[in-house]
Amino acid sequence: MGFASPIIDQLVGAPKLRWIQTLTAGPDPVLAAGFGPEVQVTTGRGFHDETVAEHTVALALAGLRQLPESLAAQADHRWAEELSGFRPLHDGVTLTTLIDARVTIWGFGSIGQTVAARFAAFGARVTGIARSAGERGGFPVRASADVDEVLPQTDVLVLVLPKSPETDNLLDARRLALLPAYAWVVNVGRGNAIDERALAAALHEGTLGGAGLDVFQTEPLPSDSPLWDAPHVIVTPHNAGGRPLHTREFITDNLQRLLAGQPLRNLAPR
Repeated sequence: MGFASPIIDQLVGAPKLRWIQTLTAGPDPVLAAGFGPEVQVTTGRGFHDETVAEHTVALALAGLRQLPESLAAQADHRWAEELSGFRPLHDGVTLTTLIDARVTIWGFGSIGQTVAARFAAFGARVTGIARSAGERGGFPVRASADVDEVLPQTDVLVLVLPKSPETDNLLDARRLALLPAYAWVVNVGRGNAIDERALAAALHEGTLGGAGLDVFQTEPLPSDSPLWDAPHVIVTPHNAGGRPLHTREFITDNLQRLLAGQPLRNLAPR
């Protein structure tokens, strides 16, 4: 079932229910519904890695290559002279390419590592941020406790964080100020991770290059949100995923495991 399935509440208390398979990596609504311990909940971790990674790169490239500005000029039938001509790859003032860009991915699980590979294919230098340091998927990973040291050396910050009390407003005004003034922020995890008013303020003040946002603290994004009119913001309606892959094979395998009394894959902790 999807994360917003209307039948979740109706299933609570069903006497023969033993297993729920979600299609999302985060099973928060299902776990919060109040199912008993006899109901196993398995997640869709891995179902959306490739599509979310594709969307993440699209948001970053659209921002860096100034596609919204080009589209605005196109709507006015105007040749955007200010966007043409030669410019350096990295001048310390603007960011226009992923080539040799320093990309930091905060949340380096299955999706984060897939995102990393896509950015690396464009020539970016990728660093992951996770609970513990080391190496994952061939990429260097710094501990989350060290994130304040990494942000000043970040050109593109990608958030792929789960929703939890620990991730609320992790990217606040103080941490936004640590990023270079030309940096871009891309959020494809959960909207609670960003202090949205602080983000809008940084964009209006010119202390941040831009933001590509697919998730928000309140969805749909309210019409009075300051993010709608903030400069250099690309808003997409939480559609980075929504096209789960490999589900038939995975669910069939889990069903066979359930019938055989074996442990299920992607079991959500309770």
